[in-house]
Amino acid sequence: MGPDKRTVRAGGSGILATAVTVVCAVTVLAAPGTAFAAPAPTPSPTVSASAGTSAALPPDKDLEAVREKLDALYHDAAVATDAYNAAEEAARKQSAEIVDLAQKIVKGQQKLDALKERAGRAAAAQYRTGGLPDTAQLILSDNPSEFLDGAGRVLQGERATKALLRELTQTQQDLRQYAADAADQWNRLEAGRKAKAAAKKKIKERIAAAEKLQSKLEKKQKERLAELEREAAYQQQTAWLGTGILGEIHSKASAAGRKAVAFATAQLGKPYVWGAEGPDSYDCSGLTSQAWASAGKPIPRTSEEQWKQLKHVDVKDMRPGDLIIYFDDASHVAMYIGDGAIIQAPRPGRTVSVGGAGSMPILGVVRPDA
Repeated sequence: MGPDKRTVRAGGSGILATAVTVVCAVTVLAAPGTAFAAPAPTPSPTVSASAGTSAALPPDKDLEAVREKLDALYHDAAVATDAYNAAEEAARKQSAEIVDLAQKIVKGQQKLDALKERAGRAAAAQYRTGGLPDTAQLILSDNPSEFLDGAGRVLQGERATKALLRELTQTQQDLRQYAADAADQWNRLEAGRKAKAAAKKKIKERIAAAEKLQSKLEKKQKERLAELEREAAYQQQTAWLGTGILGEIHSKASAAGRKAVAFATAQLGKPYVWGAEGPDSYDCSGLTSQAWASAGKPIPRTSEEQWKQLKHVDVKDMRPGDLIIYFDDASHVAMYIGDGAIIQAPRPGRTVSVGGAGSMPILGVVRPDA
């Protein structure tokens, strides 16, 4: 969940100085040398009969159930988004491979045609000799010395012909393999298209269900729901900070990490859009992958692949620019920026924002520039 205004407590490394001027319009942070926390829970508002509302605010437990349902829907949408992005990335690679194979097939066919032409000329030359054995040609020759010289050239020609036939055979085999590989890539592309379509359908269904659920809430209910979301994030962040972990994190950002953080900071306020990689909108892994691409370190497109392929580091060893992977299924990713804070593209309906690093269940930390 992306928080709005935040309070802070003492401690930390001060890396947030990079983001302060951009963040101030979105979220309130303290000066460098502070650790990111969240606001204390706000008491539930009461609604009187004279307030002019159509219904009293439901109990927190009812809205808490709504919050949990929304979390589940958006989590499902995030998992489907990762699947969509993976299919999209695979399709790009497969399409490029198909183009490469097509070029190889064209060149291979041209080579095969040229080899066949050479083989035809060799066969014609052999035919002109009459196909007589060498002994017979020597006896019938008017000039044995010239024949013997010619026989040496014939021997060289025979060797060249054998090499030609071997090359021709290999070229034919290569063409068959290129064709088989291209067919395989087309099949994979088609399977990926279906997987992508299924993921897109699931994303839209989950987001639509979440929006429908929220549309049933009145203004006061939505406001209280937002408070419950902030409180839940605050409680998780406070519990994380309560472990004393921030006191163990002292690593400074690398040069590439500073560039990645600067890029992510510049995206604050831009909307979350599933499947987006910028420049006007992002999803969670679209933001992190583009941030590191801008730092000259291309990384996998999806949060799941970022978790699988990038070097894992202990939470206590993380530094600004590292990526924090969330939830057991690696369905969310954010960039650590120091002082217990992250920059993330949270979910549909939210914008790129600063949040607490411990406000969601942490799966682990990965380092793109290890």
